[in-house]
Amino acid sequence: MASQATFMRTQYAFAAHIRNPEIHPRPNDVEARRMKIYNELFYNNIEDFMSSSYPVLRQIHDDASWHRLIRHYFQHHRAKTPLFPEMPREFLTYLQNEYQPGAGDFPFMLELAHYEWAELALSLSEQEADWTASHANTDILNGLPQLSPLAWPLSYHWPVHRIGPDYLPDSPPASMTYLLLYRDKQDDVHFMELNPVTARLLQLMTEQSLHSTEAMLRQIAEELAHPEPEVVIQGGMTILHDLLQRHVISIVNKN
Repeated sequence: MASQATFMRTQYAFAAHIRNPEIHPRPNDVEARRMKIYNELFYNNIEDFMSSSYPVLRQIHDDASWHRLIRHYFQHHRAKTPLFPEMPREFLTYLQNEYQPGAGDFPFMLELAHYEWAELALSLSEQEADWTASHANTDILNGLPQLSPLAWPLSYHWPVHRIGPDYLPDSPPASMTYLLLYRDKQDDVHFMELNPVTARLLQLMTEQSLHSTEAMLRQIAEELAHPEPEVVIQGGMTILHDLLQRHVISIVNKN
């Protein structure tokens, strides 16, 4: 038991030094040269994984600020899972709940990170869509539209899909940015920029509080106080035909 306790203390000291070698001393029984190899190996693996998972976030940071961010994550975050595919989610959780933005941080950093995480998470999702459904005789107006599990509506204050080294806005636009991420038959992830009406339509599908396409479109027309609801319905039908072709939605006929 005593030897086990000693080994555990050595493990904790070893891990503490790897996390933050400036604060926690190297275990006395580990050679400095060997310890340096472990330090670099662990940090470089984490940094390389985050760089590939968040490529735009990496591109817009200079080396010093990026490594400062990753080093802080490496030192302070306690991951809840050892699985590599979950590491990007761990970093997003850190940004959402633990990281305190400083004066030099981009104001859109959290939303950009979420968008990049969503692209990766959707590409790895084990959900399945029904690619065999035929829409030739679908009664769209009277049917119930349902969103594919491989289609994720997203909304942001910042235009995250446009941000990059050549576009770094310092204030958000007046209107929200609505996006739809979806995965196709070939497992490629695409995005669509949505107008507020389409975004609201997808939201109503998700809520499943109404029982037909027509009911959803009429509610939107009412919310818009549109003088001609039939115009909203016709425009909505055009949108729905496009979403059907992309397999973003399916229609459940009530009859």
